[in-house]
Amino acid sequence: MSTGRVMDWRSIFGHARPYDQQVDGIETVLETARDGGYTVVEGACGTGKTMIALTAGIDLVRDPETDYERVFVLTSVKQQLRQFEADLETINENLPGGWDPVSGLTLVGKADVCPYNREGAGGIDDGNVYDRCETLRDRTRDLSGEGGETTAASLAAGARSQQIGLADSGDRGGGANFLETAGEPTPYPPDLPTYSDGGAAGVETEYCPFYAQYLEDLPEEGSEGDAAEAVPFDFTGAGMVTPEDLVARSIRHGTCPHSVMGALLGHAEVVVGNYYHAFDPRTVGSFTGALLDESTFVVCDEAHMLEPRVRDLVSDGIADATLRDAETELSRVIQPVKFEREGRQAEGGSKTADADLVRAELNDTDVSYEDLNRTLEFLRDIRGELDRRVTAHLDRNHGAWKSDLTDLSDDEIPLRDPAQPAEDDLTAWAREAGYGDADWVRAEAVGAVAARILNEAEDEERTRAAPSVGRVLGEWYRCGHTDYFREIELERTWNETEPADSWRRAYTARLALHNCVPSDAIGSRLAAFGGGILMSATLEPMDAFTEVTGLEYLDREEDRPVVTRRYGLHFPEENRESFAVAAPKFTYENRGPPGGGASSPGDGSSTRGDENSTRAHYVDAVSRVGRLPGNVLVGMPSYAEAEWIAGALEDCLEKPVLLDASSGDEATEALKSQFFDGEGKVLVTSLRGTLTEGVDYSGDRLSAAVVCGVPIVNTASPRTKAVRRAYDDEFEDGFTYALLIPAVRKARQAVGRVIRSPEDVGVRVLLDERYARESWDSVRPYLPDDGEFQPVSPDMLELGLDRFRSKLEPEYSP
Repeated sequence: MSTGRVMDWRSIFGHARPYDQQVDGIETVLETARDGGYTVVEGACGTGKTMIALTAGIDLVRDPETDYERVFVLTSVKQQLRQFEADLETINENLPGGWDPVSGLTLVGKADVCPYNREGAGGIDDGNVYDRCETLRDRTRDLSGEGGETTAASLAAGARSQQIGLADSGDRGGGANFLETAGEPTPYPPDLPTYSDGGAAGVETEYCPFYAQYLEDLPEEGSEGDAAEAVPFDFTGAGMVTPEDLVARSIRHGTCPHSVMGALLGHAEVVVGNYYHAFDPRTVGSFTGALLDESTFVVCDEAHMLEPRVRDLVSDGIADATLRDAETELSRVIQPVKFEREGRQAEGGSKTADADLVRAELNDTDVSYEDLNRTLEFLRDIRGELDRRVTAHLDRNHGAWKSDLTDLSDDEIPLRDPAQPAEDDLTAWAREAGYGDADWVRAEAVGAVAARILNEAEDEERTRAAPSVGRVLGEWYRCGHTDYFREIELERTWNETEPADSWRRAYTARLALHNCVPSDAIGSRLAAFGGGILMSATLEPMDAFTEVTGLEYLDREEDRPVVTRRYGLHFPEENRESFAVAAPKFTYENRGPPGGGASSPGDGSSTRGDENSTRAHYVDAVSRVGRLPGNVLVGMPSYAEAEWIAGALEDCLEKPVLLDASSGDEATEALKSQFFDGEGKVLVTSLRGTLTEGVDYSGDRLSAAVVCGVPIVNTASPRTKAVRRAYDDEFEDGFTYALLIPAVRKARQAVGRVIRSPEDVGVRVLLDERYARESWDSVRPYLPDDGEFQPVSPDMLELGLDRFRSKLEPEYSP
């Protein structure tokens, strides 16, 4: 079958007829990518952005005149990941006869594909799956590799025979003794098999039979074959392989799904992953690095999240507990040599390495025994300084904190003035304490050597603390003080094992190194790819987006084209109304705290008697929207404000009012189901939560959405101040670039949940005069310039809502 050039992209396009926007989008992307450039697309819901990206990317990959070999999709939203999978399946279903399906692969972590972890078997769970996996793999390789006691084939067969023995004895119990997952039985028992060395002591070693089978299927070392030969199914004809498909197809053969995923990585025409797979230094270094070159066409979906997500990925830090663990690891490496020099013996039964092993390992490196001691002393002193600073901060700001640790909240302790780039306090302390440049830099090598010695001594490959501590200390020393901000983060927890008067009972502390301006990290990574598309429903203003993502540098300095396109809603206009309501600004200065005094909006409507006039206006306006038929989504700047307005709405609406709180995925999914089921309700949430982006409210799931205020993050936060100052230096207007534009995008994402298809009908409301009027702090310039959000006064909102409602319900009369 042919896998060559399809003569026209329309042969790849998965539907009978593209929209005009899709034609323009695909042809723009193709032209730009052939010149090594990027297309930036803001496309409203219904534009068909995923199909634009896949069609153009696949056409480039199958064009023998380009160097593109794969499409690499990055998205931060699970729903969008599923959309790419579905659209690729649609493309494959409609390819011309005689063409091979486009091969696709979705990347996930070990926890998602490990058969034992998925079923909670073999003592493996989400908390230990990564460490256990590495240990079991190492043992399996040691047992079956060169000089090992057996072979990979024998290990896999041994696990099968253990299962066969159970079945032959009549103990199979209707299949209960076979590990099953992804709807398929494996050839192995639920418990990890063991290998016995056959000696008198009868030492038994646990191993992974799935990995043993994978090793057996690999081509002979030194042959010209590659790891894809170990894949137990025809990937060329498999089409889109989802994680469930991957697990099911792999375990039927008894092989490791995660290893199979790695083997397929370089052979898929479309790889679907998340931002970690391209921007997280550790993920790239250990797994996806081979995809980051000019033969890859990259798709950055939900690109409005690219900047904050990458900022997090290229920032770093060390937890107090990690420092403690690194101290312990270094002590265990130092102890045998120290005891030998002092004429003492290590404690009996200890797993600590012996002195000969430590010396042998040190002799193969540039790290000395004195370096180990010096680094241990450095870590102890850093942890002591951390303790001193946290205690002093609490004494200064919460004088009686020891009397009630439960009253403490999350906090930040800046290590410099956030608004004035300068050397941080911890670096200054270290210098005054006698620690120089070499101590910061040396920690990285010392940590790596310590981990290697412990893994060798314990015959167990584990994630050790010392290497990560060393890496962060090295970065702490190397990174600048304008683009990077250093602080101590305090996160609420509760640990009964700590003393009753210790802050460690109430907090986990972390030395944090924040990358304030990730444009260089984003731009340099995008430069590694051959070209691509960045797309979202909310990217305006485009010039600001291309600046903060480093695309402007590619255009200006590397002469790689950056082309922008904006496609608005093309669904029937009569199905929607969009209002920007000139209510008083929903700022803290105006609204004050809840319960800030009685007032009334002055129009005779009922309000809660304990709110000031600004809050009263918002309760009135939101309740008016809430009375519309069907489900209504209310987005607030914070969870605290969401709780306030939910209580107010309960007093004045007959509809049920649901409140979203900061919670885990399971609770959020349950709340969504409750919202979607039955008669109309009001759902109140924070615009910083997960219910205002990437959630499908299509059909009759949502009839209106209202956003209160401009959801700017807490400007009093030291980290926010540091980011703003860094953006001032980089882009001249830090408030607009770092705070205001991202806030407007959050608001647009929320109201964008309403209209998701040509049949959807609904109302979108932005409440705050900054959306409605031109002024010094207006955000109206950052709304799409299509006149969709018509400015109205608060008293005219009801008229607009009634007009729209009567248009849909002729029997309605206000």
